[in-house]
Amino acid sequence: MADWSKITSRGNVEDRRAMGPVGVGGLGIGGVLLVLLFNYLGGGSVTDAIPQVLNQLQNSQVVQQNIDTKQFEGQDNYEVFTSTVLGSTNDMWSTILNQNNLTYTAPKLILFRTSTDSVCGGATSSVGPHYCPIDSTIYLDETFFDELTKRFGAKGGDVAQAYVIAHEVGHHAQRELGILGDNGELVNGSNLDVQTQSIDIELQADCFAGLWAYSIKDKGIFLPGEISEALDAASAVGDDRIQENINGRINPETWTHGSSTDRVAWFTKGYNSGDLSMCDTFNK
Repeated sequence: MADWSKITSRGNVEDRRAMGPVGVGGLGIGGVLLVLLFNYLGGGSVTDAIPQVLNQLQNSQVVQQNIDTKQFEGQDNYEVFTSTVLGSTNDMWSTILNQNNLTYTAPKLILFRTSTDSVCGGATSSVGPHYCPIDSTIYLDETFFDELTKRFGAKGGDVAQAYVIAHEVGHHAQRELGILGDNGELVNGSNLDVQTQSIDIELQADCFAGLWAYSIKDKGIFLPGEISEALDAASAVGDDRIQENINGRINPETWTHGSSTDRVAWFTKGYNSGDLSMCDTFNK
């Protein structure tokens, strides 16, 4: 396990896990369809780690679960972990934007279980971790990582989970840098088709996650070889691997996030270089 205690910064985390599940923003099926549409576009109001999960899990309805909400009272270890990772991303992006004469406004992260309200159409476990540009908030149900290991063969681990958080923060950084608009649309993407836009946006967020890992790798946080957890997670959420695991066949025409190979390659590019300019997926 990585030594996160060496990071002193903390991000803004709101823990809603003790609240239990709620309706999807009161939108019902319409809200679910809204989320589906945005997930497909990639550059829309919701960008998540693996939108295909939404279509393949049991259904798109909110499942009422019996949750022992008392376990989330006070600040538990997972809340501290997410706040620490978020704080370290804030440190890096504040520095990068300052170097570009910009001011970084840090995102918020909401922890929840099963479902919670979101201005992007509601957040549910089946959607997976995602960023909503309308309220600059990342929504995270940590049980997603259980699904990632059980259904998609990821090895898991705290560094893998940190990669996913850093990826979602990457979408916020795209907005802060002016790459994405206020609704998550690609600002200068008129020459790219929708699918290419979506994949390029996601691969850049992977590269940005690599930049984050680079920013802390010399602080003695990662144990030798632990970065492989992030690489494994990036591979596990490749479109080809997800499709093969779920359908037994691969259809590149429906990809929205890129192949396992590409996701690993772009994370690695950011991790090896630590250079923002190396993450220009739109002119590769």
